[in-house]
Amino acid sequence: MKHQSFRHWLLILLAGFAIAPTPASAQQSCESLASLKIPNVTLTIARSIEPPPDFEVPSLPGRYGTPQGLKVSVPFCRVAGFAAPTTDSHISFEVWLPLAANWNGKYVGAGNPGFVGAISYGGMSREVARGYATASTDTGHSDKEASGALPPWAIGHPEKVADWGYRAVHEMTVAAKQIIQAYYGRPPKLSFWSSCHEGGNQALTEAQKYPTDYDGIAAGDPAHYITHLQAGSLYISWVGLRDGVKGAGYIPPSKYPVIHRAVLDACDALDGVRDGFIENPTRCHFDPATIQCPAKEDYPSCLTPAQVETARKIYAGAKFADGTQIYPGLEPGSELGWNWLLAGPEPMAINYGFFANIVFQDPKWDFRTFDVDRDTRLAEARVGKVVDMIDANLRPFKEHGGKLLLYQSWQEPGIPPRSAVNYYERVLATMGGASETQDFFRLFMVPGAGMCSGFSVSNFRGAWDAFDVIEKWRETGVAPGKIIASNRVGGVVDRTHPICPYPQEAIYKGTGDPYDAANFTCGIPKR
Repeated sequence: MKHQSFRHWLLILLAGFAIAPTPASAQQSCESLASLKIPNVTLTIARSIEPPPDFEVPSLPGRYGTPQGLKVSVPFCRVAGFAAPTTDSHISFEVWLPLAANWNGKYVGAGNPGFVGAISYGGMSREVARGYATASTDTGHSDKEASGALPPWAIGHPEKVADWGYRAVHEMTVAAKQIIQAYYGRPPKLSFWSSCHEGGNQALTEAQKYPTDYDGIAAGDPAHYITHLQAGSLYISWVGLRDGVKGAGYIPPSKYPVIHRAVLDACDALDGVRDGFIENPTRCHFDPATIQCPAKEDYPSCLTPAQVETARKIYAGAKFADGTQIYPGLEPGSELGWNWLLAGPEPMAINYGFFANIVFQDPKWDFRTFDVDRDTRLAEARVGKVVDMIDANLRPFKEHGGKLLLYQSWQEPGIPPRSAVNYYERVLATMGGASETQDFFRLFMVPGAGMCSGFSVSNFRGAWDAFDVIEKWRETGVAPGKIIASNRVGGVVDRTHPICPYPQEAIYKGTGDPYDAANFTCGIPKR
């Protein structure tokens, strides 16, 4: 009887073990990750990095490359590999994993500028040192010079264009999460993305196309609606450079400060205070004819009639033949950054390269033959499906619990800023208005800024941390009511200014130091 009783309880105990939940996986060593099986992925490196000595990350020359001598002084697990979702795909990526004792439980993806075919080692180095698991990709091609401008790899390779357009970041993210799961024995509790320009476009692409990849996304000055953006930017260059730097309509860089000064004289005080930049350029109706030279004269301090027309077209932006806007023009106040598009003698390489190598598949294509109506439509037809991520339905991302911070610099010369406003307003219309949207998606238009955070075409180089904002929003659920940007001189903050959620603006209270954010409120100014 005792024997039967023992067997009875033993069977119950074993049954309990059989139905008890088990861990998703056990933690693995770094080197053992080399044998991890991930569909369409080949892992080539799985190695423990144990400084000191400091680990010197692979360097890459060029404007957007990783500088030599960049080091990481914390131990981590380095995993490298490539994904091949198609027979013509080779999406290289790396995943860096802090030691389990140092991991904060979160994952951050590192973005890429332009057409850069290089892993963002600088971003990864920063994140792994702060305790985040992190990953980056070369977006599906290798760019030895890291120029981010000319994509010869696109000629004859439509799948590589698709990899750059939308696939690479997702493939990297899927692989990174499986590697994280294997190494730590658990998935990341939260996943974040914070990047600017093409990295901002990658951000919006993830929110639209792969809404469960990331929990918090900061999209800065996004290069979105690629076919229209590249056409709109190339149009601005074409307007000023089609007849060469000696053409009648060419505006020499020496005159940019002249135009900028005239713009500030006309519009700086519209927000109630003269502080060196325009709070909301859409309220500035500046006419370049106000600084036109006397008849048949061309002085350094004024514009010729042909230069006046060039400036008007720059502000107006590209349009189809029927008058429909293709992409917004540059805003009043951006003039000190016009050298990006207008200094010449050729257009900005990234705009030229897109049409020459991706649209026309001809590196010898002459930009002077550009027809903005015809060639925008051609670009849409040929590659729009794989590079234009403009879906305004973000409901799947919202239902996932995601938070999206979109920010755009008002004086941005490379990406006309009103495009961000247009996308935001389309999302509001699609999602049912601000009441259904602002709990997960907010837009911040940054006055005085020329590109991303900390770059300026004014007297205010306002810096702030977009990642910090989106991380706090996702973790606390409290949406940002304003962001404080700081200007530093010699490491000392000498000026602060609030950045308000659109459509609000910073409104000067009327008293106090206008260089102190405390003397402004966020609201809708009286017209």
